[in-house]
Amino acid sequence: MRAILLSGGSAWVFVKAVTIMFGLVAASRLLPGPNRQVPGYRPRPLRAAVRYGGALIAAGALITGCAMIAAGHPGHTPSPPRSDTLALGMYAPGVATSYTPEREFTAATGVHPSVILAYSALQAPFNTGFARLALAHGATPFIQLMPDSVPMRAVASGAEDTRLRADAAQVKNLGHQVMLSFAPEANGTWYAWGWSHTPPAEWVAAWRHAVTVFRQVGAVNVTWVWTVNVAFPDSGPVADYWPGAAYVGEVGIDGYFIRPSDTFTSLFGSVLSGVRRLTTRPVILSETAVGPAAGTAAIGRLFAGARASRIGLLVWFDEAQHDGLYHQDWRLEDDPAALAAYRAAAKEHS
Repeated sequence: MRAILLSGGSAWVFVKAVTIMFGLVAASRLLPGPNRQVPGYRPRPLRAAVRYGGALIAAGALITGCAMIAAGHPGHTPSPPRSDTLALGMYAPGVATSYTPEREFTAATGVHPSVILAYSALQAPFNTGFARLALAHGATPFIQLMPDSVPMRAVASGAEDTRLRADAAQVKNLGHQVMLSFAPEANGTWYAWGWSHTPPAEWVAAWRHAVTVFRQVGAVNVTWVWTVNVAFPDSGPVADYWPGAAYVGEVGIDGYFIRPSDTFTSLFGSVLSGVRRLTTRPVILSETAVGPAAGTAAIGRLFAGARASRIGLLVWFDEAQHDGLYHQDWRLEDDPAALAAYRAAAKEHS
């Protein structure tokens, strides 16, 4: 019943309820009863009141129930829980403008990614070209909207609504599902909108406002991915950034295997437990990889841990970085052993 009533948001609930009401009244008219065209007809107001009044009462109860459901349903349909299969996605430099990186990734790994991740500045026009390119190749576009120098209080106050509305209109016109995140990894300390730089309450207000603007425009084909980073000694508490289940479709966790001692539990365990105390929304690994310092055996541990933890999607960050422990070469194509380990893990767990 919820799937029938809620597939298009609260406005559609009303339309469906009214349609059902008229259907009930029309059905009641098919029941045997007095015919005004028959000679000798005598009105029977009590029978008519029972027959038509019963239908109207039933319809009214249905509309009331729909309204109560819609009150807790803010116009979007969260993604259904994923199956036991671990879906695989990817990011690589250049994905926003060309499908060549995805094609090369597929050729190397044997994996056709079901989700393609890209990043976009909040003040830049929505990258419709990237979204259409991903969709044309059977993948869901996943875009992280990066506010850069835009303060969270400006987003929350409506100062960025012109840009948000323009983006929402573009997404709506796509007519296909799009995954969006906004100001990711706020529990980290490296972004201006993150922990120790911007009060969590301002961040939460900005997230809610951005989601609300998209819904007002009618972009209900968005799965909003609330993205946090794995915990570390100086990180902020993820609960402080939780905007509420009404504003979140899925939860994304970013984390990388960077040391030989890293395990799935040591990296993702605490934040995963914290997230699941907040919500039952599906969880994905929205950005992850295994660096050379961690060793190729960690790739198998990453996949096995994700599967055992009921993670629905693993997005591999396929970029070569050479800037210390936290920015290693994550690119599979640069390491034959890592590539072989990924192929084996993907075949076993996806």
